[in-house]
Parts: sequence; structure tokens; C-alpha cells
Amino acid sequence: MNSRLAKGVMATLILFATVGAAWATDYRPLIGRWQRTDGGYVIEIKRVAADGAMQAAYFNPRPIHVSWAKASALKDHLKVEVELRDTGYPGSSYTLLYDPEKDALLGFYYQAVQKQNFDVIFVRMNQQ
Repeated sequence: MNSRLAKGVMATLILFATVGAAWATDYRPLIGRWQRTDGGYVIEIKRVAADGAMQAAYFNPRPIHVSWAKASALKDHLKVEVELRDTGYPGSSYTLLYDPEKDALLGFYYQAVQKQNFDVIFVRMNQQ
């Protein structure tokens, strides 16, 4: 990710941490298929319970086992966390915040094998 885009992601995360919103406990905006802007990686959020437990799937492009997924409120914003446990994914994880204006998930991917964080953006895929 280029440094200008990374700075934009960081600015959005800082904004989310400081500004409140009334919709934070409504997890419905998270439901759907989300594609990472830098490739064919897809997170599908099928359902979110009131306690934040998520039924989610991950594809690269084949299914990768999701060991756990949850949604929560962070300073009145929607936060998504997904951990992957599969061949080549020994605890890699996503930490994302929902941006309602862009209808996007912004945040970080922790690549456990490399022990590195990467800035990522997921956009909603069109419903068919």
C-alpha cells in the first residue's frame, strides 16, 4: 500500500477513535461480502449476534478456516476482528473498522508467518 493511502487509513482510524456515532450497536451494515482492494481476498460476514459473535468465512480464493470472528463497538464505531487458522495461516488476523461514508472496512492484516502488519481496505461486493 502506498504511503499516501496508508496515511489516509491511519487518519480514518484515528477519526473513528475520537468521534462518536449512534449506529455502533447495529451490526447490520457489516453483513455481506467484502473484497480486499489489493487482491481477490474476500471476507463474507453472514450473521452477527447481539453479543458480536460473527458467522464469517474467508476466501483466498479458496476457503480458509476462520477460527473465530467477532464484531464490537470501538468508541461507538463498528470493529471487526477475524482470526484465520489453516495451512499457511497460523493465526493471521484482521482488525478492521467500518467506514459508513465509504461503505468500506479499513484496518490491518497481521500476517503471522512474516510477523508483519499490512494496511488493508475491503469494499463491499455487489449483491447479485
